[in-house]
Amino acid sequence: MNPRGAETQRRKNPQNRIAETNGRARKSLGATSQISSTPPRLRGENDWLLWQLADSAFPTGGFAHSAGLEAAWQHGEVRSRDELASYLEASLRQAGSAVLPFVMAAYDEPDRIDDLDHLCEAFTTNHVANRASRLQGRALLSAVERIFKPEGRRANSGMEPAFAHLAPVFGFVMRHLDVPRDTAARMFLFNYLRSLLAAAVRLNIVGPMEAQAMQHRLAPNAEEILQDCSTLALDDLAQTAPLLDLWQGAQDRLYSRLFQS
Repeated sequence: MNPRGAETQRRKNPQNRIAETNGRARKSLGATSQISSTPPRLRGENDWLLWQLADSAFPTGGFAHSAGLEAAWQHGEVRSRDELASYLEASLRQAGSAVLPFVMAAYDEPDRIDDLDHLCEAFTTNHVANRASRLQGRALLSAVERIFKPEGRRANSGMEPAFAHLAPVFGFVMRHLDVPRDTAARMFLFNYLRSLLAAAVRLNIVGPMEAQAMQHRLAPNAEEILQDCSTLALDDLAQTAPLLDLWQGAQDRLYSRLFQS
């Protein structure tokens, strides 16, 4: 029998076809195994980390705080969607000027986390805002320690700041989780805006769809604030909206409340 005929006869045999199929499958599995052995960082692990950190389900306790929105709403300072939008923009601007510099400083100099934490304690004189910052900072440290191993242990390094304010802790943790600097700053403002809008929905000021539309419309404003404030030094710290601070300070005196701050 000539070689071509032998090859034809071999392919007609079902067992030979099965063997060829299994051989191709083994090659395919071998290729897959080779891909899966690639270091995770080269396969986009950092993107998964960012999505997890930005997820509202990430347990930092932010759902328990409204950043003064509840007090402003009960005092009649926020009565419509337009007034809510103005409040959100003013609150974002204040966060950029009074809080974001702590995030950036802790990111740039993580070894100074304790000094920055003490400075944040001295700067945050509003007792309600101070308490909320400490609660959320400790929750973030605890979540990172328990969820991200060994990165969490490296981020905590066995040292917990005396007060654990959210802003310096956030910058410190993002640095040790290898989140890029610009992304860390943007994520901080994103989380801040999202928490405010989530509070607005729970307070029934707006519905979920309108809240998402407002978040989309405010994104350019948030980006502008980020560009203006991400380079501010600690000497530039400022309260740009004192009334927001006053409303938040009245949180504990509300007759009934959903939030801690």
